[in-house]
Amino acid sequence: MGKLSTHVLDITVGKPGVGVKVALYAVTAQGRELLKSDVTNADGRCAAPLLEGATMKPGKYELVFGAGAYFAAQGVDLPEPRFIDEVTLAFGIASADQNYHVPLVVSPWAYSTYRGS
Repeated sequence: MGKLSTHVLDITVGKPGVGVKVALYAVTAQGRELLKSDVTNADGRCAAPLLEGATMKPGKYELVFGAGAYFAAQGVDLPEPRFIDEVTLAFGIASADQNYHVPLVVSPWAYSTYRGS
């Protein structure tokens, strides 16, 4: 079985995003269902996979990162409203047998992601 993991990199300082709130949602025709929430650790990662074993299923998902709150807690001078606040990454899992790593590379002004392994 595969697993789903994530991490956050703060590119303003070139270090892991420590203490970023992360929420994982399943997306269905009925709407979004919160599956798990966590906070990134000293390595910018969630301590355990977000999905694995029986919970790892094909489907549509969203990861929501509390980037704006993270940067505010770091003392970054942010406009109100924040340009980057909650970052939502919508993605699909096609095979429960594969590993999906969905990282967030973020600053107060931009973000990107990619599929890692």
